[in-house]
Amino acid sequence: MLDLVFLTKESGLLLGPISAILGIIMNAIYEFLALFSKDGIANIALCIILFTVIVKMLMLPLTIKQQKSSKLTARMTPELNEIREKYKGKNDEASQRRMQLESQAVYEKYGTNPMAGCLPLLISLPIMFALYRVIYAIPAYINDVGEMYRNIAEAIQAYDPSGYAQTLATFINDAGIKTISLSKFGEFKEGVLTVEHIIDVLSKCTADNWVALEGAFPGIAAQIAEQSADIIRVNKFLGGLNILNNPVSNGNYFSIGVLIPVLAVVTQIIQTKLMTVNNDQMNKNQDDAMAASMKSMNIVMPLMSGFICFMIPIGVGIYWIISSVVQIVQQIFINRYMDKVDVEEMIEKNQAKMAKRREKMGIATGSKMAEVAKTSTKGIENKPKTTADFANLGKKNYDAQGSDGNNEEKSNSDNNSDGSSQVSGSGISAYANIMKNRNQK
Repeated sequence: MLDLVFLTKESGLLLGPISAILGIIMNAIYEFLALFSKDGIANIALCIILFTVIVKMLMLPLTIKQQKSSKLTARMTPELNEIREKYKGKNDEASQRRMQLESQAVYEKYGTNPMAGCLPLLISLPIMFALYRVIYAIPAYINDVGEMYRNIAEAIQAYDPSGYAQTLATFINDAGIKTISLSKFGEFKEGVLTVEHIIDVLSKCTADNWVALEGAFPGIAAQIAEQSADIIRVNKFLGGLNILNNPVSNGNYFSIGVLIPVLAVVTQIIQTKLMTVNNDQMNKNQDDAMAASMKSMNIVMPLMSGFICFMIPIGVGIYWIISSVVQIVQQIFINRYMDKVDVEEMIEKNQAKMAKRREKMGIATGSKMAEVAKTSTKGIENKPKTTADFANLGKKNYDAQGSDGNNEEKSNSDNNSDGSSQVSGSGISAYANIMKNRNQK
């Protein structure tokens, strides 16, 4: 199972297919750019830039959906906070059930559900992880680049069939390549390596490492030099940087490579600021502690990204920068669009969609759940302040409906000496059963 982590191509059941699709896009971009190159070799950095722009544009509908959900959440937050405050410190089962029911009624009122805001994120996260995998394993997904590495790998196998694996292990140790360990490859125990695993090793080589590799395999030094020259050329970036190196691989903290972490921090701060402007209403509805925590995260996260950029390949840093730039441009237009979005109209559309889903599921509009949701929503609109108010609301609802016509299932409330009320066990069970049945449907 450990081998899967180091295979040149992603083979996971979830990320594998997504990485394959993104790899096809990346390969198509490379081959398109190669058409305009005299030697037929494109630039990987430019491929990453175009690749990032295309993927971000494809994910734009999810981004808009996520921010619409955030705007709707901002409208619901005061009501949900009021319910949480109402039951603050009440941890008994009856209070928790009532709080759940009242909260669910708010979601019903706005035609949404608690998972609506998470769905776009759950969809986008696998895409993002797969995208990273493609960028980290360029030779696996770009055919022409993979062929360059393959020529060297096959030459190494043919040069010393019985000892090349151990020679590579010594080379890795002497070159200080700490990002890969041959002992993790199952076949290495038998003194051999697959071509794909040799490519895994070669893909970690910097310009200096190629010279050392020529010394490790002197008989094929000329072939290594020829192929590695193409590999170095395809990985070049501004000012002679190599996208496989980290920004300060030469130990010079005043080189042009330092601009990568700096730009990563600046672009992410701007992106965060624009997103915060769009969520101002939600921020106002948060308590002071949460708002302060969010502000701190908005500063710490970009700084952390910049710090990490000093330790990862420049190619990944380029992706982060371009990703933030594209999102900044998108966010400017999204903010303008969101300013024109009518929340009331959005709520009506959500309710219409919910009604259609219920109809497809065979849930009648006039069913008990719909009536309970309607009654609960009215209660929240009237802002009941005490447990007694909600208990009376539940009592009226179930007195009117009963449970399958049996008056014994009606909810009753018993006044306590402090003037508060509690819904009886049968009434609470009715609420709970309705919620349970609805969730199952």
